[in-house]
Amino acid sequence: MKNVTDFCVSLGYWPSAGSFGFNTDILATNPINLTVVLGVLIFFGKGVLNDLLDNRKQRILSTIRNSEELRKGAIEQLERARARLRKVEIEADEYRMNGYSDIEREKVNLINVTSESLERLENYKNETLHFEQQRAINQVRQRVFQQALQRALGTLNSCLNNELHLRTISANINTLGAMEKITD
Repeated sequence: MKNVTDFCVSLGYWPSAGSFGFNTDILATNPINLTVVLGVLIFFGKGVLNDLLDNRKQRILSTIRNSEELRKGAIEQLERARARLRKVEIEADEYRMNGYSDIEREKVNLINVTSESLERLENYKNETLHFEQQRAINQVRQRVFQQALQRALGTLNSCLNNELHLRTISANINTLGAMEKITD
């Protein structure tokens, strides 16, 4: 702190001759010199200041014009985007409606195809049942016929003796011979 104080005190001892500085004592300054300096500053500074202000004004106006043009361009782009959005929404609604109608149509077709398939399967099942019933009936008939034939053969074998057997054979031969004469 002592160094700062010494510096300020030493400034007061320096001679001001040959150097430029401001005299802060208003009573010691020449008011005419001040008036002249202020007048020159105002006269020449006014033009410079006006030029600076005009340049600044022009830059601000051009910035405003550019902003307005950008704003108009942005508004136009926004309107085009909104129009595209409306168009896409309409197309989406159409696709959605077409999709719903396609889904309904496919659903009806699927129901019809399934119904037809079920009907064919039912017919096939009925045919298969009828076929199996007929096969079972035929098998039963064959077994009954075989059993009846076996019983008849058993009865015939137990009742037939050689003499009866020879008479039956000769009767059958005579019957076949008579049939042969009729066909000739």
